[in-house]
Order: sequence, then C-alpha cells, then structure tokens
Amino acid sequence: MPTSNTTKNSSLTGRCRSEVSAILKKVRKIELRTRGLVRESFGGEYHSCFKGEGIDFEDFREYQPGDEVRSIDWNVTARFGQPYVKKFTEERELTVLLCVDISASENYGSLGPSKRELMAEVAALLTFSALQNKDKVGLILFTDEVELYLPPKKGTAAALRLIREILLFPPKGRKTSLRAPADLLQNAIRKRSLVFMLSDFLFEEKLSSELRIVNRKHDLVAIQFSDPAELSLPSAGHVRLEDPETSQQVEVNTSNPRVRRAYLKAVAQWQQAIDQDFKRLSIDKISLRTDEEYLPPLHGFFKQRKKVEAS
Repeated sequence: MPTSNTTKNSSLTGRCRSEVSAILKKVRKIELRTRGLVRESFGGEYHSCFKGEGIDFEDFREYQPGDEVRSIDWNVTARFGQPYVKKFTEERELTVLLCVDISASENYGSLGPSKRELMAEVAALLTFSALQNKDKVGLILFTDEVELYLPPKKGTAAALRLIREILLFPPKGRKTSLRAPADLLQNAIRKRSLVFMLSDFLFEEKLSSELRIVNRKHDLVAIQFSDPAELSLPSAGHVRLEDPETSQQVEVNTSNPRVRRAYLKAVAQWQQAIDQDFKRLSIDKISLRTDEEYLPPLHGFFKQRKKVEAS
C-alpha cells in the first residue's frame, strides 16, 4: 500500500540521516583532536623532519665576501661589470601520499577502535601536519587492488574527504596485496613524494622487492597497525578462529598452554620476518597498536628521523 511504502521510505531516510550525522560527528571529532595535536607539537616535528625536494632559482644579487665562487653567474657579471651570484630558495612544498590498506582484517578491534578507525586518526594527524606545512596530500586505498586514488590537493575540504574515505569507502576486495599500490607508486606517480603506507601487513606474500624500487623513487614510511587480541590467545576453552580475508576457520583449545605458546611463537616469527623484510628493503617502519597511544611511537620515529637527516 502507498501508505506503507511511504512509512518505510521515511524510516529508511531517517536511518540514513542518523548514520550520516554519526559519520560527520566522527570525522569532526577526529579533525578537532588531530588539529589540536598538530598545533601543540606534532606539526613542528613534521616540519623539521620532512623537507622539500631541490631548490628553485629566485634572483641575482651582488657578490659578497664569503659567497662561494661557484655561485657567480659570469654572464650577468660581464654585463654589469661586477660580480653577481645566483640566489636560490629551498623548495619546501612536498607531495604527501597516504597509502591505506582497507582489506577485511583492518575492520577488527577487540577493545576499542578498529585498526581502520585508528588508521583514519593517524592519517588525519599526518594530513593536517602536511597542510600546515603547505604540502599537498593525496590518498590511495587498496586491498589486493587499488580501490581508490585521490590526487594530492591542499585545503580542509580535501583533508576531510580523505578521512571520510578511509573510514567509509566500501572495498570490492577482502584480501591484501602490496603489488597493486606499489605499481601505481612506481609507474603512475611521477613526482617524488613522501609516502606513508598504513597496514597491518597481514598477508602471506613476502614484502615485494618492488617496494625497494618504490622507496628509491619516493620517501616510503611504513606504519604497521595491530590489535592485542591478534598477538596472543586468551585461555577461553575451545574457540573458532576465522581469517577475515579468506573466511577460513579453525577450532583451537585455548585452555591448552602448548596451543597458546605455539600461537605466540608463530606470531613472533611472523613479526620478525616482517621487520627483517623492511630492513632488507631499507624502509622505515613504525609500529602502532589499537590499545596504546599512537603519539609516543610517532614522536620517537620523528626524532630519530631528524637525527639521521642531520647526520
């Protein structure tokens, strides 16, 4: 009946409005928190740690004692009859790309925020730091394929869209592979960029050597996200574990200490292999957990990065 359909549509509209309102509140909350962190401390660390690529010619000026002889422009010097040097300014503007894994495993969160929600907040922090530094920020969302690419832009509207897409974009794929985003970064993104790759790196394949090539072309930083329930098993009797990306299930007796020890050993070996792969590929990595504050590890990385840049 028309009345029934109208009521149903009205109910759906009301629910959609409620969902949109909740989403906007979440995005706004992330914006306010991360903008505050940028103003308080993080923006300054970003600015001092990451610098633009190359220098731009600005003007000529008269030679002064202490100037390097090689900076003299002999054509201008001959024209004016006295030495002139070229004046350069550093190109501060960076292109920043957030390469974010939105495969099924990122939706997991045992205690509070999911890994994907934490990724959105960390991505927002990096985005607003970059915007304060007058950098452009773009986004790559991937699973086992590139799901979405947003070219680098400036401005608050672009930043808020990035946050929304990281939180809400519905992926086609469930699995993870770094080959597709690596190929995009290597072959389609021409300008050298600062690339933050956000993922739990929960996949069977070894980290591709393609990432080494990407790291030569761009400045690549990996940020690994994990949840405490993935790292150890509680003593809870017989439980069914499911791989969110393949839907494969296995039943285990978590009350058995040998089972828990075997699980811990397997996780440790997997993590060690990931760390060794990043080291082999000469890629910096930051480790974050959903049950811990993310600022201390980020601060630690930026301080270490600044020391390396200065040396």
